Amino acid sequence: MHDYGWGPRDLTTENTGRQSGRIRRDVAAVEARRGLVLEDSASGWVGELLRVERTAGMIVMVLEGRGGRTRAFPLGHGFLLEGNPVEIVAPTRPAATAAPARTASGSVRAAASRARVARASRIWVEGKHDAELVEKVWGDDLREEGIVVEPLGGIDDLVEAIRDFSPGPQRRLGVLVDHLVPGSKESRIARDALRVPGAPANVLVVGHPYVDVWQVIKPAVLGIDAWPVIARGQDWKTGILAGLGWPHAGPIDVARGWQRLLGSVHTYTDLEPAMLGRVEEVIDFLTATG
Repeated sequence: MHDYGWGPRDLTTENTGRQSGRIRRDVAAVEARRGLVLEDSASGWVGELLRVERTAGMIVMVLEGRGGRTRAFPLGHGFLLEGNPVEIVAPTRPAATAAPARTASGSVRAAASRARVARASRIWVEGKHDAELVEKVWGDDLREEGIVVEPLGGIDDLVEAIRDFSPGPQRRLGVLVDHLVPGSKESRIARDALRVPGAPANVLVVGHPYVDVWQVIKPAVLGIDAWPVIARGQDWKTGILAGLGWPHAGPIDVARGWQRLLGSVHTYTDLEPAMLGRVEEVIDFLTATG
């Protein structure tokens, strides 16, 4: 189950009507409706109510706070409206008009169905971390479309890998590359890759400008203003962990650090637009007909 942002209050005695051994006084019941500005009394989060939706069998409301960041909270007690405690209850409008549930990528969740048989087409990413991030945010969409994501372990051999793949109209390939900026090694490899027979029409190579996929996570999601700047010659991931004040002694710490970073990502809003647009572009390319 995803962590949708609500805190320890949802698991305490507050939801039973008792708190610290006292009966909680009655509070006004307010229907969840767009435009309400609410404060979560447990975390202090303040935001405008954008919508109400059903997620994982639970009705939640999505609040938009400062900077456009959003968090979802279950309906109920524990909120302040204009400084007064209130209970937020489900709107009385027909359920059919409620906002549709969405996947982590923001797509409308399709009715329950079996995953489509995998296409011959593929998405290639540079490494395991890239694949795990794409799966976390776009996994539902990719299973619906029957698209498999495969890590390459770097793109130094991309030209030969595409040649072995033998791209064609029914066997298309999308490649997501880190640090794809003019003049970089990655841009040269991408240019050479598109010269492989069959590639110009059936292979799409796109990328983001960041050194590593770690940086496509918005700094604000981690509670920082910007990613640490790493000195030239220093191992990048080790330097990032050190800059964050996290353990960084070796590969185990790097693996744990990545899992901590990945755990901070819940929806597409936690990622930089430069990554979002490229993944959506690749999915559209692989699923286009005609």
